[in-house]
Amino acid sequence: MSKFALLDCNNFYVSCERLFNPSLNNKPVLVLSNNDGCIVARSNEAKKLGIPMGAPYHHYRQVIEKNNIAVFSSNYQFYGDMSQRVMDSLSMIIPNIEIYSIDEAFIHLDNFNSNNLTDIAKHIRNKIFMWTGIPTSIGIAPTKTLSKIANRIAKKHRANGIFDIHDSSTKDKIISDIPVEDIWGISYRWGRKLRALGISSALELKNTDTKFIRNNFSIVLERIVYELRGLSCIDINLSTTKKSIGSSKSFGKLIIEIEKIEEAISNYAARACEKLRTQKSKTNGIYVFLKTNPFRKNEPQYQKSATLGFDLPTSDTGLIIRSAKNLIKRIYDNRYRYHKCGIILLDLVPENQIQSHLFIKYDEYRKDNLMKVLDNINKSMGRKTIFHASQGIKYEWETRRNKVSQHYTTKWEDLPKIY
Repeated sequence: MSKFALLDCNNFYVSCERLFNPSLNNKPVLVLSNNDGCIVARSNEAKKLGIPMGAPYHHYRQVIEKNNIAVFSSNYQFYGDMSQRVMDSLSMIIPNIEIYSIDEAFIHLDNFNSNNLTDIAKHIRNKIFMWTGIPTSIGIAPTKTLSKIANRIAKKHRANGIFDIHDSSTKDKIISDIPVEDIWGISYRWGRKLRALGISSALELKNTDTKFIRNNFSIVLERIVYELRGLSCIDINLSTTKKSIGSSKSFGKLIIEIEKIEEAISNYAARACEKLRTQKSKTNGIYVFLKTNPFRKNEPQYQKSATLGFDLPTSDTGLIIRSAKNLIKRIYDNRYRYHKCGIILLDLVPENQIQSHLFIKYDEYRKDNLMKVLDNINKSMGRKTIFHASQGIKYEWETRRNKVSQHYTTKWEDLPKIY
């Protein structure tokens, strides 16, 4: 029988904010989405006050003020750095992991004695908390799907933050209380269809005939059924290479001027290129889009996109910025006020598998070295220590973040000071 664990960082964004501001411990804390629009993270204390996930911030302003709740804008650069520290720490303890999201990772435990899994999980939690200060919970199970369920129980109902569903003689009772829509991998559309067929819980899905599931859904849902039965069908995916990379954000205010849009797309392109080189890939083309705000019903609406292919795969930030700006000029219309733009790097290939072009001379080695120097300086001295002039310095288009905290680990000027 396979052995998996899911490690999840508890209230990750909130835990990051508390890490360098311990006065927030045991107090209600919220973190907001881009442009300070919706609530995307809540401390346990805030959850007890009845504030739901995804709720518009302005709908709960009175509750927030009445209960003196601390509110922060999303600080993704800081959160991303802390995530990397957690995952690096985990990989030092257990090499066979799959990073699933910014705050989750699957762990393969087949090489460990089944009798010691709880002790191993306890060791992992203690080490990560000691090295990073981030609290975690760990769910252990024979499959990845069940480890998701076990993690939920560990987080909500276990004081030590660990739950092993292998040892549970009441596994069927546990999954009988889980709505079918809450199972990992099941979409809202599938959940609605399953309920129409009389399957409303994880236990009912587990006991459904697999041929019926395959005929009415797909092999993907059939695998989930087997996973609920304890038969592993979804192994650890050690490849984290993405097939495309995107970068986009809503503007802090509606924008008309093309110069500001070009500045924004230049920054998004530069960020996407950083991610591209981090995973040692190059792109064969780019997709750029520009759109108005569809929620502004009183405003004229417009959205358009454009695509460009490169003769040779590239990770050259300068080339990609120039190409993205040219596409923006092509789709821009000065009659509209714009809400968002973005870029997607398409058809990615490994950087060491580039085929030369017979008719094009390209100094790939020199460009790659330049990008490597750029990345190393920005990594050691802080992001945007060196940047392209087209990225600008004013950022009048930038996402609203009126309540952002310090970049404690990613900016020299924001390092904690000890007196």
